[in-house]
Amino acid sequence: MKFIDQLPLSALLLIALTLGLAPFSPQPHVVEKLGMLFNGELSKPIDIFDLLMHGTPWVLLAIKLIRSGMSQVNGGR
Repeated sequence: MKFIDQLPLSALLLIALTLGLAPFSPQPHVVEKLGMLFNGELSKPIDIFDLLMHGTPWVLLAIKLIRSGMSQVNGGR
């Protein structure tokens, strides 16, 4: 987890907004793939790879924000 702690929040946010939402039109891939997942239509390997590629920045950003919040609550430990 030290790797995530060392990443700047601004860099993770920029990566999540660019790679995580690309392509921007007509619909971001991550939104499309999450819809496919919830509808039970996510079965092709390329679609699974797409979800992982476009979803990973959001997961890393969430982990970073949670860890930052926890460290502030615990007094910076």
